[in-house]
Amino acid sequence: MLAIGSDHGGYELKQEVIKYLAEHQIEHKDFGCYDKASCDYPAFGQAVAKAVASGTCDRGIVICTTGIGISIAANKVKGIRCALCSDTVSAKLTREHNNANVLALGAGIVGPNLALSIVDTFLNTAFPGEEKHSRRVAAIQAIEEESMK
Repeated sequence: MLAIGSDHGGYELKQEVIKYLAEHQIEHKDFGCYDKASCDYPAFGQAVAKAVASGTCDRGIVICTTGIGISIAANKVKGIRCALCSDTVSAKLTREHNNANVLALGAGIVGPNLALSIVDTFLNTAFPGEEKHSRRVAAIQAIEEESMK
């Protein structure tokens, strides 16, 4: 199950991503927003991140105008490694190297065609678990644990 959420600035792109998910028979849950009325991105970033961190959803996608704010919000949730990607190479490498579990997109930065290619890459790239990458992901998690003390 994939969690997805956006603010009003990412609403239209989110609808395109949801259409892609449906066409590819990828089960998903929409955590809002549900229209283009002005709203605040932290709530939607947090909702998606909590769903992923709890295991309710395997991965997530968050979208705002730049992708920056909503990715910062998502990364405040323990266990989340949200990566803002604006190209397919970054999407591939963040899965392979960082085991990112949430993808952030900037609707005002990438168009729908590129965004869907990024989503496709993110969803279809596995974390191979090489020792060096696993070690680095563990080091990121250790920083998170230390900062919570």
